[in-house]
Amino acid sequence: MDKRELEKLLEQVAAGEVAVKEALTRLRIEPYRDLGFAKVDTHRGIRQGMAEVIYGAGKTAGQILRIVETMREEEEKTILITRLAPEAAVFIEKSQPLVYDEISRIGTVGEMPPKDGIGKIVVATGGTSDIPVAEEAAKTAEVYGNQVVRLYDVGVAGLHRLMDHLDEIMEARVIVAAAGMEGALASVLGGLVDCPVIAVPTSVGYGANFGGLSALLSMLNSCASGVSVVNIDNGFGAGYLASMINHMEGK
Repeated sequence: MDKRELEKLLEQVAAGEVAVKEALTRLRIEPYRDLGFAKVDTHRGIRQGMAEVIYGAGKTAGQILRIVETMREEEEKTILITRLAPEAAVFIEKSQPLVYDEISRIGTVGEMPPKDGIGKIVVATGGTSDIPVAEEAAKTAEVYGNQVVRLYDVGVAGLHRLMDHLDEIMEARVIVAAAGMEGALASVLGGLVDCPVIAVPTSVGYGANFGGLSALLSMLNSCASGVSVVNIDNGFGAGYLASMINHMEGK
């Protein structure tokens, strides 16, 4: 159950359509399911509006499958799995209706929600090599009901490529900028728009990039106002935050 479902239940109780005892029974569900190797947070949708997400890296395919099964037992409509290895995806899709994207390593089980975000989320990359991280952000945002516009390979090495998309950039309610190397894309975008820019440093670059550290530090030191930064390669975190912003009333 998420916040919207809880609000609907309370409205039904207020209208006399659902008995108080019946509503109480629905809310008595344990706040988590203890699987031994994992404690599945079944009330996260009520607290935060978004169900728990399965981080696939470091988990066995069997563990991921058991968590998915538990969440489906709890009637979660959409289950998101990040950093899902291809071999684990093959194992899971034998018994679950998994949709898997190899580029982002995102897996989803269940129906996609309606696009109820207020505006559009633009996901931009400095280069083609940043696309896997950007796609993690884009698909995460889509799973949470957002319309996403992708602008890939529009980095500062050829700034005219970005300028060709000014209309789409200016119409965005929030922008995710994924870039490696020196990570300058976020600052450029931050200096153009009146919406929040979420910078995602990627581990793309040569030796002095230090696995994304140089891009991270550049983004943290951005002179453009309105730029926030998530961790290196954290496309999921950027997509999640962008969705939260895009579902906030007013602009």
